[in-house]
Amino acid sequence: MSQYVRHESGVIVPASFAEAALAQPEFREVATTLDGRDITRGFVSPFELLAPQDDILRARGTGNYQIYREVLRDWQVAATFGQRRLAVVSKPWEVEAGGKSAADKAAADFLKEQLQAITWDNVTTGMLYGTFYGYAVAEMLWGREGRFVTIENIKVRDRRRFGYDGAMQLRLQTMAQMRPGELLPERKFWHFATGADHDDEPYGLGLAHWLYWPVFFKRNDIKFWLIFLEKFGQPTAKGTYPPNATAAEKAKLLAALGAITTDAGVIMPEGMAIELIEAARSGTADYTELCDRMDAAISKVVLGHTGSSDATPGRLGGEDNAHEVRQDLVKADADLVCESFNRGPARWLTEWNFPGAKTPRVWRQVDEGEDLDKRSQVDERLHNMGYEPASLEYINETYGGTWRKKAAPQGGREVALNRAAEFAERPEAAAAATADQELLEAAARELGADWERVIGPKIEELVAFAESSGDLVTFRERLAELMKTPPSATLVEALTRAGFTAQLLGRTDHDD
Repeated sequence: MSQYVRHESGVIVPASFAEAALAQPEFREVATTLDGRDITRGFVSPFELLAPQDDILRARGTGNYQIYREVLRDWQVAATFGQRRLAVVSKPWEVEAGGKSAADKAAADFLKEQLQAITWDNVTTGMLYGTFYGYAVAEMLWGREGRFVTIENIKVRDRRRFGYDGAMQLRLQTMAQMRPGELLPERKFWHFATGADHDDEPYGLGLAHWLYWPVFFKRNDIKFWLIFLEKFGQPTAKGTYPPNATAAEKAKLLAALGAITTDAGVIMPEGMAIELIEAARSGTADYTELCDRMDAAISKVVLGHTGSSDATPGRLGGEDNAHEVRQDLVKADADLVCESFNRGPARWLTEWNFPGAKTPRVWRQVDEGEDLDKRSQVDERLHNMGYEPASLEYINETYGGTWRKKAAPQGGREVALNRAAEFAERPEAAAAATADQELLEAAARELGADWERVIGPKIEELVAFAESSGDLVTFRERLAELMKTPPSATLVEALTRAGFTAQLLGRTDHDD
């Protein structure tokens, strides 16, 4: 048989390639870790516990996570990791149905009630330590209420009590069976791993792996810093004894030197001398800088930036946003806990209580949503450019609430039609309007009758000014003088009566 064949595309390819194209899919797990072909571990028995492949745990201990617990005691680690956990649990959580059927919605409502009863935020806080150590384990305490299986409690357990065997199954180490530990019942423990760069590491790789060395260097720096402060804060006492001094005399001198650090006055043997040696040094001691650098490294590992305590005022990325945990980290942590719960306890509970229903989804609202103030500014600019929303649905969906378009100002014809419709529906309104009209006409007649008496003198005076001025410039100056003259009492009285009548009519119309 030829080693090369012509592909249907016309290209000459090896015969093995052509056979592979026709082969059926392989359903077996080929790169398993159970057949002894794993070059990273060799043969792994399903009845033996796997050791974590974390090189720090292997080098500094025997896979004991106690050294990472010591890392968590550092003040910067505790503060930043606490900030990261609180950023997750501060976000509201929801339970949404997996489908649209009545059973799907009933399963979601039931799960929400269960999580509210056990305080889901507290459970989330405990499970978030899995991001620090690499994995987390919680025990589901099931209960029963009628025909339903319920969640009585969820207890986050100490991960150091558990281990994974060669078959990647979780086991509980006990005093009676430390190795390989007790095999745990199905659908009883909820656990997840995170941080590793492959699925062959069931223990994951947590933040503690990256925080170990910054904390180690920081603690040693502080130790030498304290020695430095002691050396240069207080001089060293020096004692001198003669060549023939006995051991007892030397001990007395040493005790006298030790008393210098605590007592105001000391005594010393005769013939021996004590002097103080001032420590001399050159250069600078950068213990503070090293400590600050390690704190900044810790903040970057946990929060993704240097953090508020290390921010420099006035610099980009300084105190303006350093108090916030990055949204992508918050979302990743929230999804890690929620999605692992959805694949485990949420699915188990649904299958037991609502067979056939789709598993509901627990999730946290991390996205803060759109800035409506900025959106309204954009909409206003578009409106000024001559554009408007295509429908009211856009405004209602974007800004919430129920809106309708504001009525345009009515013209004279619209006012008359509306007034006529009101008169048709309310005869008393028509009668009131007729009375108002008669009152207004009477006021107009009264003002018209007094027209000559009120306005006449001013008109005559204006005409006399025009005739006597002779030119427009002089008339304009005389007109300015006329306007400065106070109005007559008769004119003031007439205008006051007219204003009072108009105000009374307006109030009457408003009351109707």
